[in-house]
This record gives sequence, C-alpha cells and structure tokens, in this order.
Amino acid sequence: MKIATIRRTNATATVVVDSPTTGRLIPGISSVQELLQSPTWRTIAESASQLIHFAPQDLAPVIPRPEKIICVGLNYAQHIREMGRELPEVPTLFIKFADALTGPFDTVTIPESAAACLDAEAELAVIIGSTAHRVSAEEAHSHIAGYALMNDYTQRDWQRRTLQFHQGKSYFRSSGFGPWMTTADAFDPTRAHRLTCHWDQELFQEGSTDDLIFSCAELVSFCSQIYPLNPGDVIATGTPHGVGFAREPQRFIRSGQTVRIAIEGLGEIANRTVIVPDTQ
Repeated sequence: MKIATIRRTNATATVVVDSPTTGRLIPGISSVQELLQSPTWRTIAESASQLIHFAPQDLAPVIPRPEKIICVGLNYAQHIREMGRELPEVPTLFIKFADALTGPFDTVTIPESAAACLDAEAELAVIIGSTAHRVSAEEAHSHIAGYALMNDYTQRDWQRRTLQFHQGKSYFRSSGFGPWMTTADAFDPTRAHRLTCHWDQELFQEGSTDDLIFSCAELVSFCSQIYPLNPGDVIATGTPHGVGFAREPQRFIRSGQTVRIAIEGLGEIANRTVIVPDTQ
C-alpha cells in the first residue's frame, strides 16, 4: 500500500495511492503524519474508497512536519571511501529540521550567497509507525510503518565549516521527501533495490539498499536507545557513492538543474533548483 499527503485548496489531505495521479481519499485525515497517530492507521487506510485525482506537484512532503528527522552519515561503504573516511563502528547521526522539507516535485529556491557548493544525496527514509523505545533490531521491524525517498540536499561549504554536519544539511525547503509512504509489508530494504540520483540526464549516484552498513532495523534500534521514536518520526539512512563533492573535478548543482532520485519499489522524486539574488 502507498499513502500520500496531498495539497488541496488551503489544506492538505491523505490518499491511498492507486497510480501516480489517482488515489482514494481517507476522510478527515490531513496527512500521513496524522494518520500514523492512530494505532489502527492501516485499517483506516484500507477503508478509503472516494476516488480523487491529483497532479505530481500536488504532493506534499509525505510527513509534513516530523517531530524528529534523524539523518545517518557514512552508511554506504563506497561513499565512505570516496569521502576519505574510515568505516564507522556505530552510526553517525545528525539532525535535519522539518523546515528543510519540501514536496517531492517542488522547486528548491536558494539565494546566491548560499549557492556556491550545492550537492544532492539520494537516501532511503524510514518512517516510524509506533513508538519504539529501547527496542532490539529484531523488534524494530514491527515499529516501521514504511519507506520513502529523501534528498539530503547539502551545502558542502556550510557543512564543512565545522565538524558538525547540521548547518549544511537543513536549508529551508530544500530536501524533497516522498513521493509517498510505501508500507513496510510492500518493501523489504534488506533486498537489493537499485538507488539512483540523476542531475538532469546525467547519472551521479548508483547503489543498492542491501549495501547499507547499518540496516534500517539496526538504525531504528540504535536511535531508540537514545530517545523514543514516535509515529511519524523519520530516519534518513545515508547515501551511496557518486556525490558531486567527491568528484574530480568537483561538481555542484547549478540554477535550473533538476535532481531526480529513484529507488526501485518506492518511486522517484524530482526537484529543480533555482538560484536567485539575495534580495528576492
């Protein structure tokens, strides 16, 4: 099952997705985030029946304002090597704020003063469906509602000003998130699902979800030792090799370029970057 948050006039709504442009409305539920607050969310979604049409541009971030967005750095072996780092013994975590999220097909607008070193990172995102606190990796599966795609859009110069990643990873409305949540019973991240990132027509990143150093279940377990993970919380699990920063010569996103991220079984997202003068 695929469930999306869509924009309607002055509001958002939740639909069970049947095709890229059609679905069934879940009445009275404004977002996937709100849906997951109910322990019977799956039953509620399965009862949806009212046909609705939408355009890709109507899709909002699948979880519009997560309480937590936990990002995992350095979780694909080839990417770690291209960044000149050692394989980690424990996950490397940093935080992205909800203000950084944007719709899966929205335009990303960046002022010139922040646009010198823009990069993209294709990521598999885990969406929590029930509270997980101090759970084992074996228990973690039952707390995952589903999966989606995220672009961990990055300003490399801002990121590398200090040892902390956050300032280069959370720019306002820069991280495409969606297109919808594919429920956990319909997607197995431990199998080999091809993950790609194109800048316009050029392939930059290519990897497989079975190449994660720390699996989705291990990440849920690890994070749950620190704090409770609640319904609607999101874990972005890391990115494979091929980022623009690690190329020779380095490559950065320019105005007008579209970054398209896809994962087999989950769909794709596509965000065009527009760089504007600081006064806009």
